[in-house]
Amino acid sequence: MTEEKNDLIEQKHKNLQKLAEAGIDPFGESFSGIRSIKELKDNFTEGEKARIAGRIMARREHGKSAFMDVKDFTGRMQVYMRKDVIGEEPFETLKAVDIGDIIGVEGELFKTRTGEETLKVNQYKVLSKSLLPLPEKWHGLKDMETRFRQRYVDLIVNDEVRDKFITRVKLIQHLRNELNGQGFLEVETPMMHPIPGGAAGKPFKTHHEALDMDLYLRIAPEIYLKKLLVGGFDKVYEINRSFRNEGISIRHNPEFTMIEVYQAYSDCEGMMRLTEELIRTGAREILGTEKFKYQGRDIDLSVWKRVSFAELMEKNFGIKKDDPLKEWVAKLKKKGIEIEGDKVSKTQILNIVGELVEPETETHPVFVVDIFKELSPLAKEKKGSPGIVDRFELYMGGMEVANAYSELNDPIDQRARFEEQARLDPEAMVDEDFIRALEYGMPPAGGLGIGVDRLAMIFTDSANIREVILFPHMRPE
Repeated sequence: MTEEKNDLIEQKHKNLQKLAEAGIDPFGESFSGIRSIKELKDNFTEGEKARIAGRIMARREHGKSAFMDVKDFTGRMQVYMRKDVIGEEPFETLKAVDIGDIIGVEGELFKTRTGEETLKVNQYKVLSKSLLPLPEKWHGLKDMETRFRQRYVDLIVNDEVRDKFITRVKLIQHLRNELNGQGFLEVETPMMHPIPGGAAGKPFKTHHEALDMDLYLRIAPEIYLKKLLVGGFDKVYEINRSFRNEGISIRHNPEFTMIEVYQAYSDCEGMMRLTEELIRTGAREILGTEKFKYQGRDIDLSVWKRVSFAELMEKNFGIKKDDPLKEWVAKLKKKGIEIEGDKVSKTQILNIVGELVEPETETHPVFVVDIFKELSPLAKEKKGSPGIVDRFELYMGGMEVANAYSELNDPIDQRARFEEQARLDPEAMVDEDFIRALEYGMPPAGGLGIGVDRLAMIFTDSANIREVILFPHMRPE
């Protein structure tokens, strides 16, 4: 901590004491009946009385008067205080009020000689005393790690960061409104599962003391949502938090947000149409256009392409759908792909494909179709294409943002796939309750998962997933 910062902190504590000596409790007041600054500015009426509250971001003193910039969630407004209006003692107390403090002010709207919309104050209250100084013009908080760790400061001083999260909120609202309008039902399913499933990924493990059983934070809500299809809920979705006990990168956070959608009597093609519709209408509603830039590359949502996974694997690595997994490993290693040990995970394979299709996503979204059955234990096989499932992965801006397929509803086939998984992976488990649910009969259906964080990255032109997660996981300080 610099000497200058120490001096500022010391001065703030002295000012806290001065307020106490003046009989002011800077943490004990409320201030109701306020209006937002944006609302006042949008409907500005000179002479109108108003109350606002917010954080002091700047102040200028001129003898017996003072100007301050007060910022609330919606914007900034200049406030003007005169000694002969607010009173001698409150004006003197104003000397103990610092930049960063939160105040409530009441007064009358007017415009200065330069035309600036201002509130002439007749009384004020100190609502919260800041005891740490804000970074001056962001000089003190440029480090990305510090910004993510101290998001509260990031939001105070960086309007661009606040706007990104407003866009994220609008995106989630759009997805919810669009699905509700199409007759989908929003549901909630458990976040602790007795068996990890619904996607490939390493789970977080916990233990329930009362039941004396191990549980897993959900990797995905898929299994429970498909049980609802069995129960007769034909169109359901969940905006869910899911967890993967894996690495952290610019595109991965161990806790992330997905929206999963399931529709009875639909299929992969139906989910493809729904995905395109949700994203295109979202871009028009939130960004005002279907053509925009993401990290320097053009994104044009008016054209959606398809690329065959099976063709890419054969063309680039000589891997065919009937090849055993150990042959995949040998052929991938031969092409210089780094694989630890003698096994290749499904996630690794799909990441490799992501790199292959990245040039294809330079401008347009790309559906990767014709994916191998071994990589999709919950997807229905494509008619007339043994070893290939009716599935797609959507890539935009060089990364995967959605995944969908025609859901497997054959309990006999599903059991065989689970057992094969368990044979290859000692940690995999056969989900007997899910198979039992399928045995009661699940209608043919399409299922879709969209990564909300990654779509928010694209809509806000953010290179790092932590830019669109309010409180991303960080290493201890």
